Amino acid sequence: MVKKRKYYVVWQGKKPGIYASWDDCKKQVHGFDGAQYKSFASLDDAQLAYSKSFWEIAQLKGKKNLLELKTKEKPVLPSISVDAACAGNPGTLEFQGVYTETRTPLFKRGPYKMGTVNIGEFLAIVLGLAWLKKHNLDYPIYTDSRTAIAWIKKKNVNTKLEWTDENKDLLQAVHGALKWLGENTYNNKILKWPTREWGEIPADYGRK
Repeated sequence: MVKKRKYYVVWQGKKPGIYASWDDCKKQVHGFDGAQYKSFASLDDAQLAYSKSFWEIAQLKGKKNLLELKTKEKPVLPSISVDAACAGNPGTLEFQGVYTETRTPLFKRGPYKMGTVNIGEFLAIVLGLAWLKKHNLDYPIYTDSRTAIAWIKKKNVNTKLEWTDENKDLLQAVHGALKWLGENTYNNKILKWPTREWGEIPADYGRK
């Protein structure tokens, strides 16, 4: 099977522009704090996207209108959704939480150097739990990471990431999250977001 070609738009990177391969795109975004980039199926789509802002495009790609879903099961509303994005593995990490229905941002963290998506998803869930507890809300939290859900249940982060001076701030955030889990209880459900049925999770950065 012939792999379909993709085009990559870099809004913020070492050299913004449109690139015809992931390798060329990666050179522009890897290690760049706050990189903004996305893939597109055609050059025309990429050129149109590049004429707009990253946030105009990122909020729509791959996401469905949750109120119009035809699936038997539907998202629990109200709820919050979390997601992480990482430019490389490991690489520059960001994570965020939004209201599921409206995609209104609740919190954002990053960029952190030399992180992984699983760590970002884990931290986003813990931050979501803390936010909900602070506001006395029983909303569930959606994530598309089974690994992060398992880490929350075990109250342990099982990662092969090498900790160095470069990502010491991220390690501190992980220690803080584990401390919070050890000292707090919560009744909020942590649910797996079924991407295939419902589209991209509302907190998705849209950079795939």
